[in-house]
Amino acid sequence: MDGNRDGVGSADGDGRGRGDGAADGGGDGGRRGERAVRVVVTGGAGFIGANLCRSLVESEAVGAVTVLDDLSSGRRENLAGVGGVELVEASILDPDALAGAMRGAASVVHLAARPSVARSLADPPATHEVNATGTMRVLEAARAADVAQVIVASSSSVYGPRATLPSAETHAPAPASPYAASKLAAESYALAWQRSFGLGVLALRFFNVFGPLQPAGHAYAAVIPAFAAAALAGEPLPLDGDGSQTRDFTYVGSVVALLVDAVERRLSADTPVNLAFGSRRSLRDVISALESLVDRPLALERRPPRPGDVPHSQADTTLLRSLFPDARPVPFEDGLAETLRWMRGELAARPAARGR
Repeated sequence: MDGNRDGVGSADGDGRGRGDGAADGGGDGGRRGERAVRVVVTGGAGFIGANLCRSLVESEAVGAVTVLDDLSSGRRENLAGVGGVELVEASILDPDALAGAMRGAASVVHLAARPSVARSLADPPATHEVNATGTMRVLEAARAADVAQVIVASSSSVYGPRATLPSAETHAPAPASPYAASKLAAESYALAWQRSFGLGVLALRFFNVFGPLQPAGHAYAAVIPAFAAAALAGEPLPLDGDGSQTRDFTYVGSVVALLVDAVERRLSADTPVNLAFGSRRSLRDVISALESLVDRPLALERRPPRPGDVPHSQADTTLLRSLFPDARPVPFEDGLAETLRWMRGELAARPAARGR
C-alpha cells in the first residue's frame, strides 16, 4: 500500500497537512476541469478500492482512474459498470507493471495489501513481502514517475492491545501480529520517502471499515460481513470470544469521501493519521443492531478468541478533524442497513446467475 513537486502541500511541523488545491473543480455544467488528473488505485478491485473508484470517476477533478490489482482478493466484477476505469491485472511486486501504471499519474491511492491478522500468523513472510516490500516498490515507482501524491492505507492494528483509549497518533506503536508490523513498516516507508525525496504522502490508519462489496464466506472474513451473511442465511453468527471486544467501525462511504477529498486537495501530512470517527461498539452491540434490522433474534456459534486480535480499538480524531473539518461520517446504523441491502441483492442474484 506507496522536495514537493508542482507546489504540492507539505505537512506543517505540528503534524497537520496542507494541500495545494491542485485539482480544479471546473464545475461548468458537469464538465471536467481543465486540470483533471489521472489517479492510480492499487488494489482497486477490492472492497474499499472499488467503492473508491466509483466515487473518483464522479469527481470533476479526476479525468481517469487506473486500477492495478492482481485479483488475489479483489474481483473484476466489483468494477463492472464503472466507466472511466482501466484495470491492469498485475501485482504491486511487478516493477514493469507499476512503472506503466504510474506513467502520467498525479496521485496514487495505495490500498493493495495481503489482509488479515490470521493470514499473517500463518505466513508472515508473504504478508511482509506484499505489505512492506510492496509498499516500498509502489513508492519507488511513484517517485520515478514524478507522481505528486501517494496515499497509503495503514491500519489501527499498529497500536496493538492498548490499555488507554482512544488511540492517538502520538502513542507509541505496539504491533501484536506480523500483519500489524507490516503495516507499520508500510507507513514508515511512506513517511521516509516523503522526508528523503519530497514525495507528498498521506498515511492513513484505517480502523474497522465495513460496507457493500466486502466479501464474506471465507476463513478470514471481517466480522460484519461474516455476521450479516450468517444472519441472512438463517445460520448462527460466528462469534470469536465473548463479544465484549470493541471496535471503531467506519462505513466505507465515509472512508471513500475522505480519500476523494484528499486526492482533490492533494493533501499530505508528516505523521500517520487515524481514519475513523471515534465511536466504540462491542460485537454484542453489532449483533443487537443486526437483530433489529432483520427483526428476529440471532443464534450464536461461540468460538475461541482469534490469536493476534486486539480486544479494543478506538480512534482519537483530533488530527483527522484538523485535516478534514467538514467530514460527516455515515451513522453506523445507516451503514449497516445499506450493507444488508447490498448483501440481500447479492444473494438474490446468485440463483439467477447459476440459472443462466
